[in-house]
Amino acid sequence: MRVALFGGSFDPPHRGHMALARAAADTFALDLVLFAPAGRQPLKKAVTGASYLQRLAMVSLACEEDSTFAASELDAPHANGQPNYTVDTLTRLQQLFPNDQRFNLAGADSFATLGRWREPARMLHLAEWIVVSRPGFPLVEPEGMFLSEQQRRRIHLLDSVHEDVAATSLRERLHLGDSCIDLLPPRVSNYIEQQSLYQTSLGPASIHPLP
Repeated sequence: MRVALFGGSFDPPHRGHMALARAAADTFALDLVLFAPAGRQPLKKAVTGASYLQRLAMVSLACEEDSTFAASELDAPHANGQPNYTVDTLTRLQQLFPNDQRFNLAGADSFATLGRWREPARMLHLAEWIVVSRPGFPLVEPEGMFLSEQQRRRIHLLDSVHEDVAATSLRERLHLGDSCIDLLPPRVSNYIEQQSLYQTSLGPASIHPLP
């Protein structure tokens, strides 16, 4: 089986996420795409949005639209409040699917910072990487890293889809009472309305430390 981890905030999961995952599944013949909301991302600022359980619930609802997709708790928050590191999540993915071909789905901007992540070389060993770029833009090696030919063969470019949905702007629209049915799966839009999500301040909170 060919299984891909798709991590991120998913705050909220939107049609851009779904289109990206579908394109990856079609291009690389993926049998399963695991949407794994991150508990606490080391390289991102925290924002006042949905809780982890609410984001997991929204991802579960969004994944009902496609039988290839499934929600996953692989990147759930740690009880001690420590940041979630991708290398640990990919290790858990390996433990769950030891005999399967594993992929990690990431944006080109994130991939460019891979050298700042914890154990980047090990991450490239634990899974092949599908890097999402804008159409026509080549794959750029991570800053500060010199990839071997073997590592390069484990990195694949996906540039066949471009869904420019800014999460910050989306949350701002939701905060103003817009249902955003043009950007959200219907079940997710209904859940947000039922839970009255994104109605409070959306200002930045504390900055997480680097991994």
